[in-house]
Amino acid sequence: MLSGALLAFLHPDAPSSLSQRTLTFAERVTYQRAIEDVYWRHRIWPKDCPDPKPSLDAVMTQAQLEEKVHDYLRKSQALEDYWQRPINAEQLQAEMDRMAKHTKQPEVLRELFKALGDDPFVIAECLARPLLAERLVTDWNAFDERIHGDLRKRAEGELQAHPTVEQMRFTSGTYSETEFVMSDSTKVNRGAGHAIELNSRNWNKTIQTLAETFGIRRQDAVQQFQALPMGTLSPIREDETRYYAIAVIERTDDRIKLATVAWPKQSLESWLVRAGNIAERCLHPSYNIRRGGMHR
Repeated sequence: MLSGALLAFLHPDAPSSLSQRTLTFAERVTYQRAIEDVYWRHRIWPKDCPDPKPSLDAVMTQAQLEEKVHDYLRKSQALEDYWQRPINAEQLQAEMDRMAKHTKQPEVLRELFKALGDDPFVIAECLARPLLAERLVTDWNAFDERIHGDLRKRAEGELQAHPTVEQMRFTSGTYSETEFVMSDSTKVNRGAGHAIELNSRNWNKTIQTLAETFGIRRQDAVQQFQALPMGTLSPIREDETRYYAIAVIERTDDRIKLATVAWPKQSLESWLVRAGNIAERCLHPSYNIRRGGMHR
């Protein structure tokens, strides 16, 4: 039932007028309120709370609804303007199919569809687009050298100027130490303090990740562990949120202590604020989105 209602969005027999439809900013805000109303009805109110559950209007203002719409519109526009990857109809269809197939609360999803008039176009634009835009813009932003490249150069330069473990603290990065203990080892000292205890499976995964960080290519976890260099900085690495380097500073058969220096990347929200021209265009009342692209 869920997926069947959504197939019309890309059905070859769908009326051609569908591709010409638009939603104004005000319409999107109205639909956003309908979505939030469904979520609020299903929100469990604490039994020990003396006051009755308030209405949605008491906990969410019009300005907050408008900000939610503004947020997914500016992220959609960022994908088109900055990465030249506008969200298209096929992507929206795939996102709706994913929601229908993998939802753990089908009854809530049915209510959401009903609140949006069981209209595939509105469901795509007001329910699927926000989720898809958030996921895609987060992925594209995280590893974009145009956004984070200067930070990487700074981190690399500081590591070259401070190449030893003892000098890691002298960089502008955030220094931290983390200790891991294999918890199902009979040799573990239970006075491990703040050490993170890992079972053998997670211990081996952690060692494998460390080995990859240092460029160690071994199949056996024991060999990987033994090959980890002591007191040597790893090459600079990155993940979604930071650039970092690691060093092993203590090691026994069932315990390893790491020093890490990390430079946090600019957050997505911070970057979007700086790209303010995108946000301003999306807030304009005449700014609409048609199926497969944005138009004014």
